[in-house]
Amino acid sequence: MWACRLLHAGLSAAPRGRRAQSALTQLRGVLEEELEAIRGAGTWKSERVITSRQGPRIHVDGVSGGILNFCANNYLGLSSHPEVIQAGLQALEEFGAGLSSTRFICGTQSIHKDLEAKIARFHQREDAILYPSCFDANAGLFEALLTPQDAVLSDELNHASIIDGIRLCKAHKYRYRHLDVADLEAKLQEAQKHRLRLVATDGAFSMDGDIAPLQEICHLASRYGALVFVDECHATGFLGATGRGTDELLGVADQVTIINSTLGKALGGASGGYTTGPEPLVSLLRQRARPYLFSNSLPPAVAGCASKALDLLMESNAIVQSMAAKTQRFRRKMKAAGFTILGANHPICPVMLGDARLASCMADDMLKRGIFVIGFSYPVVPKNKARIRVQISAVHSEEDIDRCVEAFVEFTDHLIVVKSSVPRPSKGLVSLTFRKHLAMWPTPPRVPSRSPRVTD
Repeated sequence: MWACRLLHAGLSAAPRGRRAQSALTQLRGVLEEELEAIRGAGTWKSERVITSRQGPRIHVDGVSGGILNFCANNYLGLSSHPEVIQAGLQALEEFGAGLSSTRFICGTQSIHKDLEAKIARFHQREDAILYPSCFDANAGLFEALLTPQDAVLSDELNHASIIDGIRLCKAHKYRYRHLDVADLEAKLQEAQKHRLRLVATDGAFSMDGDIAPLQEICHLASRYGALVFVDECHATGFLGATGRGTDELLGVADQVTIINSTLGKALGGASGGYTTGPEPLVSLLRQRARPYLFSNSLPPAVAGCASKALDLLMESNAIVQSMAAKTQRFRRKMKAAGFTILGANHPICPVMLGDARLASCMADDMLKRGIFVIGFSYPVVPKNKARIRVQISAVHSEEDIDRCVEAFVEFTDHLIVVKSSVPRPSKGLVSLTFRKHLAMWPTPPRVPSRSPRVTD
């Protein structure tokens, strides 16, 4: 009897094994098809391996000599600042490598509370709460704060983390056209029936380097009884007279209710994010925000580095002014050379190309010329809006900036610069095409347009 059962089990297991293998084969086929479509469209993203610490000059695996880095979010150059590194080492020695716990169990140390208080003081807000990243801060905020009785109004080009965070909440969702305050007002009028109305926007948009019209947004929010949320990841530390961000830059710091930002860009560049705002909101997030409740505490060394970065920033605004001057230098020289640069005096300087393959080719060529930049194309940016995103750091020298401009000009010695006839609202688009090789480029296949903007 037992032999019959064993035989039956063996026979029935064989079809299950074949079905499992068939499902895996099917999965591989689906994945390879998707990957091949990305390659065919010229939008494949390779990861260059850096073999040195982050900074204005780096070493890249497979490339001889030093490389000038113009694509990091290291706006203030603090990622490798000796005092920041020393503060991280000191925190590592005093508080250990990590907590092996979430904050509410046994993962809160004095270094976390001190950093939260310092962040609140820096932004002149009541309280602050730390997260492993600002992506987590955005994922935690909207679901914890908003209910089906409420409404959220979001700029259509907000960062993917804001979009994903809003998707998690049950509030009524309105999307207004990018930077269009007239459309925002129409949506606010429509949303008057809801209990709370929250306008959500990036302060500085990471792909175009443009700034949200916060003065107009705050005016509308006051008129229609709404709250204002600003993601300041690409503003904290360097926009505004003292680096407080776009609310300081535009004089509306007392009118913005909630700020989310990051420790992973200008403030040391390691990791971490936060929400700062009214004390009752922060208390609610400690009770309900799922990324906070179910993630390990920020590593002590990261907290120590960020705390020292804030100290340096609050001691002097000289580094902020230095970066602003270098940004203006790069933009001025590139425009004089005939390039179209988007944005409004932001250190994110998108060099518009249009074609995805050209952006990828240009980035590879620039690396050979000693300049580390990355091409951005669909789905990170809209189709036919490919660009090289150059990012200026306070630790770039004027000679570094001039060399970067020279490399762009050298590359375009092989190209014809032609103004595109495609109309764009209030902005030109420069299309660069190969003299000899353009005809050899195949037309990219159509890629389904279902992916959200995923930016950093």
